[in-house]
Amino acid sequence: MLSIAERHKYIIDTLNKEGFVKVIDIANALNITTVTARKDLKQLEEKGLLYRTHGSASPANPHIGDRTVTEKEKIRIIEKNSIGMAAARLIEENDSVIMNSGSTICSFAEQIAPQTPLRVVTSSLKVSLILGEKENINILQLGGRYRTRSMSVIGSYTLSLLEKITCSKLFLGVDGVDTEFGVTTSNLEEAELNIAMMNASLKTIVLCDSSKFGRKGFGKICNIDKIDTIVTDSGIPESMKEVLEEQGIELIIA
Repeated sequence: MLSIAERHKYIIDTLNKEGFVKVIDIANALNITTVTARKDLKQLEEKGLLYRTHGSASPANPHIGDRTVTEKEKIRIIEKNSIGMAAARLIEENDSVIMNSGSTICSFAEQIAPQTPLRVVTSSLKVSLILGEKENINILQLGGRYRTRSMSVIGSYTLSLLEKITCSKLFLGVDGVDTEFGVTTSNLEEAELNIAMMNASLKTIVLCDSSKFGRKGFGKICNIDKIDTIVTDSGIPESMKEVLEEQGIELIIA
């Protein structure tokens, strides 16, 4: 029978590899009761080594705060640039695309260099400024109430314009992708706007670095089965890859 230290090492190693661990899986793998598995998780949480949720655990608190886009731009820069380059290759001739706000979307905007005319609809003022310096791009800047933290617009006026258009693709930056709760952002009004963007698009492509998997923002956008494609980096847990593939989601590793 394994010692407490050996059990704890197994749990931490599994978390580091998979990104999350379930109580029932710990019990089955270590041949212990679920009660013992929960006690182990509790002890590890008290040491600050993981965050317990219902029936499972993650390496950190899965709930995400509402950080500014400027703060986000300083995090995981290499990964976001790679994701942006991979996403730019998805733009095709005669596309009309919607882009929401966020640091990964801004990295994507930096990489766009269309050889033929491209129509872009965006809520992000920062995205418009980036794309405004490029050729062959026709920008429709959505109006509405300015939200400082995301440098974008939200509100009823923003939503009303989206009801009048349809685009081929939506490139969607998000704050969290959870297999059970779905795709989220940290602000409820942003989530409502993102839902309207999905309704105005034929295909939804999520751009997110691997740190977003297993995380949850305050506002739910949709269940993961509503996403067509996810572009991320190589840090995505293997277990998450399997779940996404089972859902029929195209996964692009930048």
